[in-house]
Amino acid sequence: MSTELAALAVGVKEATIRKWASRGKIRRYGSPGRAEYDLDEILLMVVKKTTH
Repeated sequence: MSTELAALAVGVKEATIRKWASRGKIRRYGSPGRAEYDLDEILLMVVKKTTH
């Protein structure tokens, strides 16, 4: 899913999704000009973050 949709899905800014990817918290897929993310991976990361 795109950066924009991933951000909307979890209620954060697009910059936050990019930051998580650059820090290795989530994996970035896609070509150099088109980032894609796995929603399940993002949701798991958000759940872990909110339960700790």
